[in-house]
Amino acid sequence: MCGIAGFVGPGTGADLRAMTDALQHRGPDDSGTYEDRSLPGAPVQLGFRRLAIVDLEGGRQPMQTADGALVVVFNGEIYNHVELRAALEQSGHRFETDHSDTEVLLHGYRQWGEGLVERLSGMFAFCVYDRRAGRLLLARDHFGKKPLFYARTREGFVFASEATALLRHPSVSDAVDAEAVLKYFAYGFVPAPRSIYRDIAKLPGGCLMSVDLATGQMQTRRYWEYRMAVDDPPPGSIEDWAEELRHLLGQAVERRLAADVPLGFFLSGGIDSTAVVALAAARRDPASMKTYTIGFNEPSYDESAIAAAMARHYGTDHHATTLDLDLAARMMPQLLRGLDDPIADASILPTHLLCGFARRDVTVALSGDGGDELFAGYDTFAALRTARAYHRLVPGWAHRGISAAAEYLPRSDANMSLDFKIRRALRGLGHAPAHWMPSWLGPASLEDMARLFGTTLDPHALYEEAEALWASGASPHDVDRSLEYYGRFYLGENLLIKADRASMLASLEVRSPFLDRDLVAFASRLPASVKMRGGVRKWILKKAMAPLVPAQILDRPKKGFGIPVSRWLRHMELPSRDASARLGLDHATLEGYWSDHRKGRADHRGLLWAAVVLATMLDRP
Repeated sequence: MCGIAGFVGPGTGADLRAMTDALQHRGPDDSGTYEDRSLPGAPVQLGFRRLAIVDLEGGRQPMQTADGALVVVFNGEIYNHVELRAALEQSGHRFETDHSDTEVLLHGYRQWGEGLVERLSGMFAFCVYDRRAGRLLLARDHFGKKPLFYARTREGFVFASEATALLRHPSVSDAVDAEAVLKYFAYGFVPAPRSIYRDIAKLPGGCLMSVDLATGQMQTRRYWEYRMAVDDPPPGSIEDWAEELRHLLGQAVERRLAADVPLGFFLSGGIDSTAVVALAAARRDPASMKTYTIGFNEPSYDESAIAAAMARHYGTDHHATTLDLDLAARMMPQLLRGLDDPIADASILPTHLLCGFARRDVTVALSGDGGDELFAGYDTFAALRTARAYHRLVPGWAHRGISAAAEYLPRSDANMSLDFKIRRALRGLGHAPAHWMPSWLGPASLEDMARLFGTTLDPHALYEEAEALWASGASPHDVDRSLEYYGRFYLGENLLIKADRASMLASLEVRSPFLDRDLVAFASRLPASVKMRGGVRKWILKKAMAPLVPAQILDRPKKGFGIPVSRWLRHMELPSRDASARLGLDHATLEGYWSDHRKGRADHRGLLWAAVVLATMLDRP
């Protein structure tokens, strides 16, 4: 896992070093630079920071072909690089490294051109400089697990793994994008291609970009998109599907066990991480497997006991730590200032602590990320049938009355408490079905945002990305449409970015077997009826893992990975008036929300936490 940066046009070697220095946490083991001034008026400079995982001796970057015609900087892991190398060698390519996946990109580009990306299985963001063609090719993995930011400047082009690195280039401004701020409060993240900065964009996951160095022309195209393929179900019976699912997940775990450095596992006590540990334990000595979990002092959030029980069940070398308010307060400013694009998911705090805890022993960790998004694991999926009936039967005036009455329910700080679920569900049900998911998942309601920004907001403009996803769904089924929302939007734009930032700020690589290309393709063909069955979420995954996972895991309700942010916010400081002004927020309204929350008169945890995250992030030196 690494950090990459570069630019075409004006800039010095010192500018490039400043950019790569900002990425040191992504690659503390090594660094390198490349410069080519052979093109008139458009010098090319590429930089790299390395976290060494595979081929420790031979994988240094920037890497060139023997003739110097191609140069690459690459962040990520290619899990099928051994198979690709064999195919390329059969076609006559000669490799100089022993088993570097980076060199596979160079020869793969020479053999297949842009078609290379469609053959890759892994997580990646890379830039290939084709000297003879006079162009850059930039690409990002299918879901967008590895980030890639860029800026088109007046005289050139700049890119990097993080926006913080781009801001070290003198031609890139840190002016905030007012529209992106609105999107952030609506979704809890800024959807690509926007970033929080006006002059910086993100290459979306599943996309590649070509930059012509002679003309400056940029072309972006999508090479992959997660879509339901329910019209083409897999052959065989449901039992066959469960067996194939278990095989594919086991294969995905096997692929992600390859590393030349120590490797461990996150273990929460949920079915996803437990399944990964179970399948790994069937392939290696469990006593050699290090597992890690994080606990909380608040019982409704704590899963450390069940995680420890699963570690004993499989016989792993288990380690646990605890996050409390005092520790969160100490680590939060540095963590949030380390973000390059805001994420309003409070679980970034325990995720980062867990990553730092594991990094003491290992350099790579496997996680259960992706299972909920592929197999309908969230409460929102269970709510869809009720929501559809409510939307059809309850008129607007009655909904407003029900919502007002719900405000009188006693408030609880417990994890996913009943009053929280009711109020959040009603918030979404005030919107059209296309807006349900962002309304349920976003940090702020449309009404609160209008008050906070002092303006009238058009829900169709605010949630335009969600509307487009809902309308373009390959299936009319609400569950399938919601799966596409999670898989094509929420997963790549929020959850995977959260995992990337939390882990890379601790210099840890996190791998996600559930996002294996073959497993994802199979899951997309399964009908909604086996993902949600008789009210049971992730039914087919539970059936598949029943031979290997104890019933106490399969049958326990989903707890979720969160923190008691509602209570903790009462001990945090309100963002300053200057911070509110920079973000376009009405500070008096923000003060009122903060006061009501502290006194228990209202629950504004999402909105207030989002404001704290963004104000702290933008307050860095």
